[in-house]
Amino acid sequence: MLTLASDFGSPYPAAMKGVICSRTDARLVDIAHDLPRQDPRAAAFWLRETIPWFPPAVHLAVVDPGVGTDRRAIAVRVGDHAVVAPDNGLARPVVRRLREPTAAGDPAAAEPTVEAFEITVEEPASSTFHGRDVFAPAAGEIHAVGVDAMADLEMLSRIELDSCVDIEFPTPIVDDGTIHGEVLVVDDFGNVITNIPGDELTNVETVGIDGTSVPVVETFDHVDRGETLVTVGSHGYVECDVNHGRGDEAFGLAVGDAVRLSLGR
Repeated sequence: MLTLASDFGSPYPAAMKGVICSRTDARLVDIAHDLPRQDPRAAAFWLRETIPWFPPAVHLAVVDPGVGTDRRAIAVRVGDHAVVAPDNGLARPVVRRLREPTAAGDPAAAEPTVEAFEITVEEPASSTFHGRDVFAPAAGEIHAVGVDAMADLEMLSRIELDSCVDIEFPTPIVDDGTIHGEVLVVDDFGNVITNIPGDELTNVETVGIDGTSVPVVETFDHVDRGETLVTVGSHGYVECDVNHGRGDEAFGLAVGDAVRLSLGR
């Protein structure tokens, strides 16, 4: 299996698939091609929350505002998975998640083998479409030889994982009954996903947001249609939402904005 994720929209992913299909007979699965444009941090969040649910696969992910510059192209093996991406931090959060024993479904499992490589393609056909000319060929070749044999590919040169650019999501601050967090992403429904872990709201019935009391509920249907709510999403983080509406509009929040929750118990 080979998954693809990008901010390319259409039809650019088709060209990447054509390159891959010329190198391997992989089953191709699209994760998304409408990831937030030119936003590696948001893309890294969604990849971290999506890729670990897949069986062993090669994962091609391209959100690359630095295309054509001297940023590296990398491939990282994590056990039976390989992540192929630009070296802009996109790969590091999902690599961390894949290294966790629970990602393999077995808390007692040994830590998987981790190897990092730089991808070298002598003459990319374009300086603006490395998804097609650099990353797709690498992903196809890795799938063709198998993740275990990545080190044998001439286009891959071993590097230290710690030398690769990282993206770390900010940690919220809890101060005297107030949680200071940040908006990580806003999904297509307008749900505002913060960096606040859901367990911070254990036994909390309401929170104050900008002086307004908002109920903390388990499901959207616990409030009337059009009403605001705070809940914990499937990713385990606190969301500011609206039942049958857009949380970003109701709360006036966007990616990167500060979020302050005053706890009511």
